Amino acid sequence: MKVVYTVEGIWLSSTYIPPKLATLFPKFSRRFCESELAMFIFEIIPCWKYTAESRAIARYVSDKYEGQGTPLFGKTEKERALVNQWLEVESQNYNPVVSTIAYQLVFGPRRGLKPDEKVVEQQLVKLEKILDIYEEHLAKNEYLAGNFFSLADISHIPYTYLLLHQAKRGEGITSRKHVKAWWDNISSRPSWKQLLELRAQS
Repeated sequence: MKVVYTVEGIWLSSTYIPPKLATLFPKFSRRFCESELAMFIFEIIPCWKYTAESRAIARYVSDKYEGQGTPLFGKTEKERALVNQWLEVESQNYNPVVSTIAYQLVFGPRRGLKPDEKVVEQQLVKLEKILDIYEEHLAKNEYLAGNFFSLADISHIPYTYLLLHQAKRGEGITSRKHVKAWWDNISSRPSWKQLLELRAQS
């Protein structure tokens, strides 16, 4: 079973959960063990014993192991609300654009599909507008939810990594001072580096 760079995988490393838990999440596939099929929803994965979909898993594990390692929902109700706000921004605004670019330039070609550069360019235009908002916000805050690393930051890592290192369309990230500083910060954490090493070994 391979380890992939999903939100919950980074979370496991960030909060120092026992390493063997990091092997519980399967590579994107339609092959499931019998116990996983009960949580199979809309033919999407990852799924786990209690829930399906990476963001749901991340929230579940964050709550279950609250108090261990980094407090990824913050320490107050206000901080939790800000984390949830940026998780929604990621899922509703950032991810749809970046994941479309990744599909066109990374996942599609792996299946023998030719990238549609028109779609890519359209999404890059949308991304520029989104990143302008991020730049303004990050000029005043070290991290998305404030001055603490959170699940909101983690949720941006996988596809931003794909955008920069596999799709090779990360100019919007690297050309903005505060967005770049934020990305360099969150992507240099030992937990993320460890997960990339695990993936390379799998």
